[in-house]
Amino acid sequence: MGITSALYSGVSGLNSNSQAMGVIGNNLANTNTLGFKGGRTIFSDLLSSNISGSGGASQVGRGVNVSKVDSIFSQGTFETTAINTDVAIEGEGFFILKEAGNDQSYYTRAGAFRFDSDGFLVNPEGYNVQGAYFDDAGELIPGGFGDIQVKDDGPSPAQATNTLDLIANLDATSQVLPAFNYVNPAAPYDPALNPIDSGTYNYSSSTQIFDSLGTAHLVNLYFRKEANDSWNVHWTAEDVNGGALNPDPAAAPLNDLSGVPLVFSPEGKLIDINGATSEDPLFIPVTADIAAMDFGNGSAPVDITIDFDMTQFNSRSDVISQGQNGFAAGTLTNIGINDEGVVVATYSNGEQTNIASLVLAKFNNPGGLEMVGSNMYTGTAASGDPRSGLPGTELGKIFTKSLEQSNVDMGQEFVKMITTQRGFEANSKIITVVDELLGQLINLKR
Repeated sequence: MGITSALYSGVSGLNSNSQAMGVIGNNLANTNTLGFKGGRTIFSDLLSSNISGSGGASQVGRGVNVSKVDSIFSQGTFETTAINTDVAIEGEGFFILKEAGNDQSYYTRAGAFRFDSDGFLVNPEGYNVQGAYFDDAGELIPGGFGDIQVKDDGPSPAQATNTLDLIANLDATSQVLPAFNYVNPAAPYDPALNPIDSGTYNYSSSTQIFDSLGTAHLVNLYFRKEANDSWNVHWTAEDVNGGALNPDPAAAPLNDLSGVPLVFSPEGKLIDINGATSEDPLFIPVTADIAAMDFGNGSAPVDITIDFDMTQFNSRSDVISQGQNGFAAGTLTNIGINDEGVVVATYSNGEQTNIASLVLAKFNNPGGLEMVGSNMYTGTAASGDPRSGLPGTELGKIFTKSLEQSNVDMGQEFVKMITTQRGFEANSKIITVVDELLGQLINLKR
């Protein structure tokens, strides 16, 4: 009878609205869960009865059913933190996690990562974060990804200096100094070129370099104006015992640099061996070599190429900047993740090494992912196979020292709660009214 079917329609409404209230409650419970994606309940009607009337055939619904509970993968807001292994994704990608000893991939938006006692980058539940490694040359290794691990194997090796870059100006008003016999310093000359006597050169500068053991040494450069627009350069250094380091005994105590003098144009620009100035696109850098510097401490002899980027203007002689590529041995001081998603190890000598890059995954249908708890998902046939790769425009941009918050809108959830409550009350009223109608029907027999 139709009245009985109305009773079951009310029951279906109670069940469906109860499930919808469960979704709302779960959303509100996870308003502070990192990377949580809220859900919504999709209702559908039940149509299972046909009736015939004077107007023809008609259909009568049998109530309501929960069609699907959708996950809403909208972007959550970011919280700034002070932890350099906290990362957030702006975009549609997911971090990839794996349990130790298990090849099953899990996916998450919660980037509260840390390093465990074995140096593995893990989430709070201990699942290993996946990434692509860099080789010793700083290039990404092709062919997949694996658990990110940073090993502290002791001090990082030192690197001997082999290049030195010098950007400086030499004062165009400096006086030309008397000629000096570079081949035979013992021959008469006036004045003697002496690093202790500043009157025998126009300008000097010092640069710290490193040998193959990571020991620091000072190399001093002396600039002597020999003629208008022409300068010679000499160098000195000390061995490990503080004595003069001199690969060329015939030039003691100073050493002449090959490839020099420095010659300038009337406009104060450096001129190369072909006569081109530094403004010319065909300009060849002016360099000089120091060969076989042996510091007497067991380190390998050092060969250094000096690159001069010089000017000669009417301004005081001054070094604008200088740099060299050597460094001492260093110990691991910090590990962090930069805004490109690269895990970077920092050492006490100031050097940084790229260890691995985070890998992200993206699904054609993220709504088809299966929730497995702990802010993690697994792929399903409905979600499709993931596309994985490095962070970027397609898969998502990484923000370090940030965490993505839940995307649940509390105001919206409370409005849904009110409508769901009213829907539940309305369906309960159907059951109450049908019960009264059945009671009246039974009383007809009296």
